[in-house]
Amino acid sequence: MINQPDRVRVVLVSTSHPGNIGAVARAMKVMGFTNLHLVRPKKFPSEEAIALASGANDILEDARRHDNLAEALEGTSLAYATTARSRHMSLPVCSPRAAALELGQIDDDIALVFGQENSGLTNDQLNLCHRIITIPSNSNFSSLNLAQAVQICLYELRTVALIEGEKNHPTPKGDRLAYTDEIQNLAVHLIRVMQLVDYHSSSRPRRLQQRIHRLLGRAGLLRSEIQILRGFLSSVEKRLHTPD
Repeated sequence: MINQPDRVRVVLVSTSHPGNIGAVARAMKVMGFTNLHLVRPKKFPSEEAIALASGANDILEDARRHDNLAEALEGTSLAYATTARSRHMSLPVCSPRAAALELGQIDDDIALVFGQENSGLTNDQLNLCHRIITIPSNSNFSSLNLAQAVQICLYELRTVALIEGEKNHPTPKGDRLAYTDEIQNLAVHLIRVMQLVDYHSSSRPRRLQQRIHRLLGRAGLLRSEIQILRGFLSSVEKRLHTPD
């Protein structure tokens, strides 16, 4: 997959400064990546973005805009959220190098997700992702410019591709890794059935729902496995609604 850079989405969420979008486009082009997705940028398009793109205007012109992160992740199998803060979450945490090595084994579309410059990603947005990337940095000064963070992650991807080549671990013939939206739909379905059997109440804190989303997200489920689980849950629903 690393040798197919168009399958790597760089997703910028609620970017405040248009110049940062241009700088990210430049970083992407330098590393050979072109697939830019923007979630509700404060201002785009803009002359400032074009100026700081420094010749990467084509990436800006082809950038896709979305109303929310879930929409931007549709069709991806893995989403990596970048954050410098510890949230005591159950998502696996890795370095950019470790993420790049893992991506060498995946044949599907993936996303690198970067939050707003001053506040990062919300917990709800992190729930849509499957891994966390933390860039090793000075613990007393860990703030990186958005474009710098993007370039570090893409540099590691490019380095792994050049040094190790493509690692081919294909999924079974006729199958594929489940898309992000398929995993989210499974999580919603599971929670609904949990409520039907009084295992979970929507009036209680959302911690269980978050854990379900994270559990399914890091499981590496195949499409066929999603179908099995959804079919089972549908059978449970049908049984519960069928009188004895």
